[in-house]
Amino acid sequence: MAKQAADHHKKAVEHHEKAVHHHKEASKGYEANQHAKAAHHAHLAHGYSQQAIHHGTEAAKSHVEHHGNT
Repeated sequence: MAKQAADHHKKAVEHHEKAVHHHKEASKGYEANQHAKAAHHAHLAHGYSQQAIHHGTEAAKSHVEHHGNT
């Protein structure tokens, strides 16, 4: 159970880091008036953020199943 929670935390970190990268790329795109490129990266950033939230939730659920609400 602890390994499962750890794996979800690791995946959450990976997705957060990818989201950061794509947010930075979106920002660069908007600054360069490359709106299609910026929108593409913003869309990817959003998706990675959603995946990170999912893995964080799964890690929390794993903790509660193993330890209760403490």
